[in-house]
Amino acid sequence: MQITAAMVKELRERTGSGMMECKKALQAADGDMEKAIEDMRKSGLAKADKKSGRTAAEGLVVIALSDDKKEAAIVEVNCETDFVSGGDDFKAFTTAVANRVLADSPADVAALTAMPLEDGGKSIEETRQEMIAKIGENIQVRRFQRVSTDGAFGSYLHGVRIGVLVEMDVDNADLIKDVAMHIAASNPACVNEDQVPTEMLEKEKEILIAQAKESGKPDSIIEKMIEGRVRKYLAEITLIGQPFVKDPDQTVGQLLKSANANVNSFFRYEVGEGIEKKQENFADEVMAQING
Repeated sequence: MQITAAMVKELRERTGSGMMECKKALQAADGDMEKAIEDMRKSGLAKADKKSGRTAAEGLVVIALSDDKKEAAIVEVNCETDFVSGGDDFKAFTTAVANRVLADSPADVAALTAMPLEDGGKSIEETRQEMIAKIGENIQVRRFQRVSTDGAFGSYLHGVRIGVLVEMDVDNADLIKDVAMHIAASNPACVNEDQVPTEMLEKEKEILIAQAKESGKPDSIIEKMIEGRVRKYLAEITLIGQPFVKDPDQTVGQLLKSANANVNSFFRYEVGEGIEKKQENFADEVMAQING
């Protein structure tokens, strides 16, 4: 059967795939449009499975807020290159995923990806697999947080790689944004000393004690040295103890106190943090693509 340009055009519009891929699919299906679509979907699933083991350490962080700022979601979706993360399709997909998290509060990533990307449409997982087939890169919905408050949420995005969501007990948009910007820049571990994990603090104390003992000073002096260094350490890693980035003469805690406000919690996502990136020789990578 002759494959016409109109048939190729229709298949491209329905699948979003390239012209040559559509033409080949129609030829293999002897012009049967529905069979070509089904075969391309199966091929897309195979491609998605093949690419699932490839490192995806680029991507986007997106934050969604309800109109009253009482509900919020922060999401990270990964891909392999910043070229793909800057594309409109990837941006639209990540934004839609964040909106779905905000609307339906899924229990985990597995539950999220089983949900429709848009009401009445394909699931997030189906859409993800189709995007992999179309774009040619591994794409992963990595993580999310969905939270609510009696106070107010605010956010700050530093480009597309760092996103910060802040929960404050008062609705002060400017203050929340300033604090979120500070968190993006200074990366505190938690809000205050009470939230510092015990294991984290004990590990730091062990290091400080070992360093202090090398001084050869008496135990009574060492104990005071440790107390001072622990206080300094806690100030460095807690939000309220850090010098405010826009005015280092005051701490964030002092800034909040002057505004009669408190930060209850925050979430800071940075694209690819904790993902081990595979180092490859560029020349070898090019040759591998040629040979493949």
